[in-house]
Amino acid sequence: MRLALRRALFTVALPALLLLLWLAASAGSTSVYFPPLRTILGSFGEVWNADRLTHDVLPSLGRLAAGYTIGAAAGVAAGVLIGTHRRVRATAEPVLEFLRAVPPPVLVPVIMLFAGIGDTMKIVVIASGTVWPVLLNTVEGARAVDSVLSETARSYRVTGIARLRHLVLPSAGPQIFAGLRQALSIGIILMVISEMFAASNGLGFAIVQFQRGFAIPEMWSGILVLGLLGFLLAALFQLVERRALRWYHGLRAARRSS
Repeated sequence: MRLALRRALFTVALPALLLLLWLAASAGSTSVYFPPLRTILGSFGEVWNADRLTHDVLPSLGRLAAGYTIGAAAGVAAGVLIGTHRRVRATAEPVLEFLRAVPPPVLVPVIMLFAGIGDTMKIVVIASGTVWPVLLNTVEGARAVDSVLSETARSYRVTGIARLRHLVLPSAGPQIFAGLRQALSIGIILMVISEMFAASNGLGFAIVQFQRGFAIPEMWSGILVLGLLGFLLAALFQLVERRALRWYHGLRAARRSS
């Protein structure tokens, strides 16, 4: 219990300190573009009410969940295939290096041509950006399977789905989750960017509308919502990761204590 409280304290300490510094530094601000934090927080409760959450936040979360799930599933499946087959890896690596160098926001106009301007376009944009960190980390994780374990599995004729389930995925698990963590941040960024193009709702759309209407405190409040959303999703991801990789964290703790 004490350990959990200590972790919670360390988690909120720095954000709370930064907010206090922001509050103090902006207290006497007369700039239209950088209003006092007190003004921003005053508009926060008025803007982000239940209607706004239903109209803008929930659709954004739905698109993020769909795009992130598709990108993660495609990245893990392709990464395992490429990482466990040397010839496939040799063939695919040049193409992967080319495609991952293309910034996903550049693809937004192209994706709009075939996917339209609806939710499909936004989900495809998020999936096209989140797939790469998951895929590349999965490839490296699958390549790094312990050779002794691999030979032992081969000796006992553990092949196919059983080898994938009991050897490859557990061994590559830490790197797969590292890729998933990177993909989550990229997914949030692409969610906002995709909603700035021809959207009628969503967090990105709301922030742009505030900026165009010269509602600067409301615009800053939208940015705060994005930060809070990222923080909460990262905390949720950490919980899932700790549960899924209990064996890995236990092994690291045992090595540190020995």
